[in-house]
Amino acid sequence: MKKSILFTEASIGSLTLKNRTIRSAAFESMCPGNSPSPELLDYHRSVAAGGVGMTTVAYTAVTQSGLSFDRQLWMRQEIVPGLRQLTDTIHKEGAAASIQLGHCGNMSHKKICGETPVGACSGFNLYSPTFVRGLRKDELHCLAKAYGDAVRLAREAGFDAVEVHAGHGYLISQFLSPYTNHRKDEYGGSLANRMRFMDEVMEEVMKAAGHDIAVLVKMNMRDGFKGGMEIDECLQVGHRLVQDGAQALVLSGGFVSKAPMYVMRGSMPIKTMTHYMNCWWLKWGVRMAGHLMIPSIPFQEAYFLEDALRFREEIKNIPLVYVGGLVSKEMIDDVLNKGFEFVQMGRALLNEPGFVNRMKVEETARCNCKHSNYCIARMYTLDMACHQHIHEQLPIHLQKEIDKLEKNA
Repeated sequence: MKKSILFTEASIGSLTLKNRTIRSAAFESMCPGNSPSPELLDYHRSVAAGGVGMTTVAYTAVTQSGLSFDRQLWMRQEIVPGLRQLTDTIHKEGAAASIQLGHCGNMSHKKICGETPVGACSGFNLYSPTFVRGLRKDELHCLAKAYGDAVRLAREAGFDAVEVHAGHGYLISQFLSPYTNHRKDEYGGSLANRMRFMDEVMEEVMKAAGHDIAVLVKMNMRDGFKGGMEIDECLQVGHRLVQDGAQALVLSGGFVSKAPMYVMRGSMPIKTMTHYMNCWWLKWGVRMAGHLMIPSIPFQEAYFLEDALRFREEIKNIPLVYVGGLVSKEMIDDVLNKGFEFVQMGRALLNEPGFVNRMKVEETARCNCKHSNYCIARMYTLDMACHQHIHEQLPIHLQKEIDKLEKNA
């Protein structure tokens, strides 16, 4: 058996992390008013104190039009002091701080983003539900520039790294995927054209990052459904991102508007999800059709590993970050020994913020996440929280649903 490299240093660009673990950009839903909150600070403090090499603040919109949720960060000058307090706290606990930057594209609603949602193309988003306006060519440069502006604000706020979100069916991914990109101009058609907006974003990001901000990019290895991108095209995207200057790739997959459980695996607890919803007609619709809209995909540990190994074979010259279903030290060591420089965890660190520290002393450490996805179902309305740690008593019908899902996981 190879010696574990989990607690050895490794670098992304000019940034060196104390170990190989990164808290993934799992959406916290802890930012009412689109601003950082004490709740967000306390959560990332707990993860940093728990031993992680770097913690990532999730899913920050680069413009107001990029917001999916009313409890989501929106990167702007007025929140920089609050973010600086957050990064100072993370640094005091011995971890590095990263922030994920993105734009939701068509995954929004006028009530949230303040305008008709925009995307690669016009259409209708069933999941909001809302009509979507296709972006004009003359708008794309300003939108790409917004990513660069967000990087500059991240530096001012004390972040060590940024993670550009180019996956999961959000805006960059909507340009990349033939499922959502039907444009007839130079931003549509061939893969080279569909990568054009991503290239322009990366040009602005790298210009803003300079030499003192590490740049990671989260990307899909597959979209996860027929008609979406498959691994061969995604490998070409990975190579292009290396050319564009990315210093690490975070290897993920799935489309939140089409194949959400391909991203997360397991089943969505529909009763739990609708219990927390505020909109009566959406609550009713999801309750009736949720299992059809959000089909289950069985969970298995390290569920993206087979595809990620294809990327490792072909992309040699930058660090690759494995994410997806890691809950035990044994599997984390296995992934690292297969050639990945870093691992990301989301739900494992929500369940146990101190899991990294425990892996230092327990060779067989395994977190107690039971894969019911209660945290995800709750996240759409309230903060992301593990049901094992909430203070309130769950209603009996929700507890029964969670128990059943955990039994079958």
